[in-house]
Formats: sequence, C-alpha cells, structure tokens
Amino acid sequence: MLQKSAFGNNLYIDDVTSGLITGINNSPIALSPERYELSQNYPNPFNPSTKINFSIPKQSFVSLKIYDMLGKEVSQLVSEIKTAGVYSIDFNALNLSSGTYFYQLKAGEFSDIKRMMLIK
Repeated sequence: MLQKSAFGNNLYIDDVTSGLITGINNSPIALSPERYELSQNYPNPFNPSTKINFSIPKQSFVSLKIYDMLGKEVSQLVSEIKTAGVYSIDFNALNLSSGTYFYQLKAGEFSDIKRMMLIK
C-alpha cells in the first residue's frame, strides 16, 4: 500500500499478513519428568569435580550419597524433600583419593546406583 507521508513524499507500508492455521496442538507441556532417573555423571572420569543429574516425577524425600569401593559413605550430597523436577548436583572430590566411587540415588520407592572414576 502506498501512502503520502506528512512530509509530502511517498511512503510504502506493507501491512498485509497471511497465514493458514492447520491445527492446534492440545497436548500438555511436560512441566515435570514422567519417571525417576539417575544419569551418568559428567565428566567421567573426572578431576576434581563432576555433575550428577537426576529427575523425580513427584515430590519425594531424596537421598544422594557417594560411596568408596569398600561401601563406606564418603559424602552425602542430598538429604531432603524435593519437588518434582530435574536436578543437577556438583560433586567436588578434592579431598578424596583417585579411584572408583559409586553414587546412589534414593527417592520414594526408586533406587539406583552408578559408578564414577576420580583420576588425579
């Protein structure tokens, strides 16, 4: 569309839009995870810190502990009620020796253990 501006020169204005609605997606957006999950730490092997990610689908008491090869608890990273969601916990092993460690997540009826390696 061509219009005159207040200054007397021609001004081109394009106010035409086009589009075709082909459908509406009514599926709900996932606001919380659908299942419990404990991911492999990253990086692995690590020195001196690593990230441990986990997800819980509903509010639960969550425990995340680190154990050495003999089964001795060396760190407790989480021990509290958590709401449904995805979490990322940093684990710093600066004061631990090189070796294999295990981390265990308990939440509600869910329990899982994974292995990680600290290399100094």
